[in-house]
Amino acid sequence: MVRKKAGIIGVGKVGATLAFYLAVEHICDDLILIGRNAEKTEAEALDLQHSLGYSGNNISIRSGNYADCGDLDVIVLAVAAPYHTGMTRLDMAGGAVSIVSEIIPEVMKSGFEGIFVVVTNPVDVVTWYVQKLSGLPDSRVIGTGTSLDSARLRQYLAQVMEVDPRSVDAFVMGEHGDSQFIPWSQVRVGSKQFTEIMADYPDRLKGIDLNDVNQYVSRIAYKIVNAKGATTYGIAAVTGQIIQAVMEDENKVFPVSARFHGEYGLKDVYMGVPAVLTSRGVKELVEYHLTEDERKKLENSADIVQSQVRSL
Repeated sequence: MVRKKAGIIGVGKVGATLAFYLAVEHICDDLILIGRNAEKTEAEALDLQHSLGYSGNNISIRSGNYADCGDLDVIVLAVAAPYHTGMTRLDMAGGAVSIVSEIIPEVMKSGFEGIFVVVTNPVDVVTWYVQKLSGLPDSRVIGTGTSLDSARLRQYLAQVMEVDPRSVDAFVMGEHGDSQFIPWSQVRVGSKQFTEIMADYPDRLKGIDLNDVNQYVSRIAYKIVNAKGATTYGIAAVTGQIIQAVMEDENKVFPVSARFHGEYGLKDVYMGVPAVLTSRGVKELVEYHLTEDERKKLENSADIVQSQVRSL
């Protein structure tokens, strides 16, 4: 019997919350925490172990180091560059790249051949950089991309429509940042296009402005971060679900940061795009029939991400 093994590098607010989510949901059998502060990392592992007494889950949780990464199935990069109020995600690129430049070579020395799941912002830029540094096939280097943005969008539309979020089929594409966009031509509630719902019920939805919704989804993270220091619960749940899709070979579609190979006319760029996830990582990208305006927004987002990569 094969045990499912995961590691989290970076045990701050996001990494610790993710570790708890993985333990409670029993998404893996073995979990290793790796952090710069060995004492705090050990304390987080112990605290998590103590939570298992009432969970019914028999998971092995311990602190470790880069040498322990060789046989892991998934490694999550949850390290973070310093954030100051007013910064955008792209402003954090230099610091983030500097941090992962120290980590990835050490991980690869262990013989790691699993899948990287990158949380570190700016996630599209960092994911591209991790793939280049690691030398792993790009299908095995995945960023959380616009998964959290898509969750926020579904929750928002569910509240507006007064339906269960699971009845909303919607996602955000492009950069996990200010240039992201909502492809409204693909958004559905109960299998009905949202634009058709707006046309059929103008009085009920007269207060909805599509541009305002896009702005809300792309900017709400800053409000959370400025108030509490980091987004934690949402990104932990999203990342946990991505890991589960990989661990269980689910063939499930997530809007992750994945590398384009000609889809939508784009190449050699990592951005948020619906992709099929399996135990091998990204199986394929889902290519939708976007409108001309939506395609231009995707190309604009790609230009911004690629420009940031070139500057580094």
